[in-house]
Amino acid sequence: MDVVVIDTPQLGDRSYLVHDGSVALVIDPQRDIDRVEAAAAAAGVQITHVAETHLHNDYLTGGLVLAERHGASYLVNGADRVGFRRTPVSDGDTFPVGRLAVQVVATPGHTHTHLAYVVRDAADDAGPEAVFSGGSLLYGSVGRTDLVAPEQTEALAHAQYASVRKLIGSAVPAAALYPTHGFGSFCSIGPASHQHASTLAEQAASNHALTDGDEDHFVAELLANITAYPAYYAHMSPLNSAGPGPVGLDVPESVEPAELARRLRAGEWVVDLRHRVAFAEDHLRGSVAFEYGDGSNFTSYLGWVIPWQQPLTLVGSHSDVEKAVRDLARIGIESPDVAVGRSGDGGLDALAPASGRSSYTHGDWSLLRDQRAAGDVVLDVRRPGEFEASHVQGAMNVPVYELIPRIAELPEARIWVHCATGYRASVAASLLDRAGRVVVLIDARYKDAAGAGIPLVP
Repeated sequence: MDVVVIDTPQLGDRSYLVHDGSVALVIDPQRDIDRVEAAAAAAGVQITHVAETHLHNDYLTGGLVLAERHGASYLVNGADRVGFRRTPVSDGDTFPVGRLAVQVVATPGHTHTHLAYVVRDAADDAGPEAVFSGGSLLYGSVGRTDLVAPEQTEALAHAQYASVRKLIGSAVPAAALYPTHGFGSFCSIGPASHQHASTLAEQAASNHALTDGDEDHFVAELLANITAYPAYYAHMSPLNSAGPGPVGLDVPESVEPAELARRLRAGEWVVDLRHRVAFAEDHLRGSVAFEYGDGSNFTSYLGWVIPWQQPLTLVGSHSDVEKAVRDLARIGIESPDVAVGRSGDGGLDALAPASGRSSYTHGDWSLLRDQRAAGDVVLDVRRPGEFEASHVQGAMNVPVYELIPRIAELPEARIWVHCATGYRASVAASLLDRAGRVVVLIDARYKDAAGAGIPLVP
């Protein structure tokens, strides 16, 4: 048995290609299935089965299209109400994938109908085993239980407690554990670890969901750690239930400068992918900053902050635009328009004259320390829990994902905006600039504020 990990760090998820050297099972594939197909081709194997652990809340699946393209069985819980043909599976089912034997294990908690898959070498009783746990047992924690409905969160947390124990007993202690979530995904909750591999035995000894012998205490702790999750999550499960179709990942032709100017005047969402400092110093008036960088924050925060399915135009280098198109397709934002500078580097001169551009001040904590005036506002756009743990004395807290509808609440004053690292603050600063506010971006780490002489609470 060989397991190929297909990592999607932009969303904190993993997909898996499990094969015996001839045929393969794919588990929880993302929308851009070309990565899975490339892995199968590199391994020289045929995809005969595609399996979902659950109807995902944080991305659109590529499972249906992948199965159809390869004539593979599409394994989805028979209890899920879906609008497509699938091979229904349920707790205790077993089926062969070439030399491999796959067992289905019901693990409700992350969702009511959540499944895990235990894979063994059917020809070798002493051979390796692998457990694909989806959003059930993660490295260090478990999948969150509040994505179905608020009133069902506590019951699902109790179910999660039971499910991880059931899962531990479904395979040998040395079995490798392969979760889908937990690598930065908002689908995880609690003290998730930063490890990249683990076994059932390791988790049994260290995962709080398994070491806590008091179920009620575990549930209370889990519920206390629930935080906000991206707004686009509300749309993922219904779309996955309907069955997402094929997606186009090609970069379209760049819109003309006159059309781009019209969109900006009309208040459409024009998203600049360049570095946040470059944006602060010179950007298209009315555009907003979602720095692409390595993409680790881009997808989740854009899908969280910008209203769902609004017309979208991406501005940046061809390379960043190409990657952003792929990332956004994973959460159902398909075929955005683009505006790429004719030089190909995303430069603004080819897109708008100086009269159509804007800028705002940026700096580190020393700038706030030395230039803050009476009446200025310090705006902290981190999550409420981060703010409660420690914040700048006198600061206001409006999480970046709540800022658009709450801008009117902010005083008419110069606003100094910060977060933990500068990324969320850059998004917020651009939204404030777009709304005509006077803003200063603090492009610095929060943990450096005290050292710069900024008074904090507590």
